[in-house]
Amino acid sequence: MFGKTSKPNSRIDSLIGAGTTIEGNVTFTGGLRIDGEIRGNVYSLTDQPGTLVVSEHARIEGEVNVPHLVINGTVNGQVRSSVSLELQPRARVTGDVDYNSIELHLGAIVDGRLVHQGATSAKAVELKLASSH
Repeated sequence: MFGKTSKPNSRIDSLIGAGTTIEGNVTFTGGLRIDGEIRGNVYSLTDQPGTLVVSEHARIEGEVNVPHLVINGTVNGQVRSSVSLELQPRARVTGDVDYNSIELHLGAIVDGRLVHQGATSAKAVELKLASSH
């Protein structure tokens, strides 16, 4: 909890704007903000620190694997965050979530398992939260 962790990149290098739909996988370095829709997997390069911000109206249909992740939109697929994960109030995740450090805001919904990727052993907690209508 008090150990040294790398800080997420606060700079956004790339933007996928509202009204934009990408079909296919997206790989990036630095910071990426998504306001549109991606139908494919989203990855940051493994040898580079990467930060992904999924805004309130954004949608990802696929797997997400990045070190630093902030979600306030919708992700349908497995989520892996090796350093830090923040699920903001309008986050909707359908799929398992692997994380190292998590911040969960009131209102965020995860329909899947939360799996802590700690140094000693991973614990799984199955959460089945009702979707809000």
